[in-house]
Amino acid sequence: MAKESVVASGRTESVETLGSNLRIRRRELGLTLQEVADSANLSVGFISQLERNLTSPSLSSLAAISRVLRTNIAEFFAIPGEDSLSTRAEKRRHYSLDRHNTDYERITANFEDNLLNGVIMHEPPGYRSEPIRHEGEELFYVLSGSITVELDGAVTILHAGDSIHFRSDRRHSTWNHTTEPASVLVVVTMDIFGEADAANESRDHD
Repeated sequence: MAKESVVASGRTESVETLGSNLRIRRRELGLTLQEVADSANLSVGFISQLERNLTSPSLSSLAAISRVLRTNIAEFFAIPGEDSLSTRAEKRRHYSLDRHNTDYERITANFEDNLLNGVIMHEPPGYRSEPIRHEGEELFYVLSGSITVELDGAVTILHAGDSIHFRSDRRHSTWNHTTEPASVLVVVTMDIFGEADAANESRDHD
């Protein structure tokens, strides 16, 4: 059964306002584009394009930017936590940061002190993510199609059934170099949903 992608957002009303909200928050903190880019391990060109709504971020890059802006990623993009430890393929919703680019299905639950965060990432033909470095580690497993993964300049092409596991402090990006969609299971230890940060803030206020 075909699934409809929905744009998930917290404070934002639409994907068109994401960049504007990031720019407003950056200016509230008195930060320059370069300062945000350097602290998030992203390029200043990408941050500039993002704020002008000319591109869309990956979950990892949005999480990194949110930390620099001292706010929770859920303020900009919220994927609700799973109520059950298991998920059913026919019931999972697709979430997107851009109506025309990559969308995600969340497959991991939210419970106290969980370390793993997982999504099924659906990359359209030609999609290329921004290069980034961050804490933790991650695993990609290609479910269908093919993607190119670049790690510190080294290129690896993965086909259905192939995987790659690496430290996330290596600069990495993905590219669907084909003319067909690709689906990839992505598991990371980075808090891409903002739930660990939210839990820590709640404990700090207790």
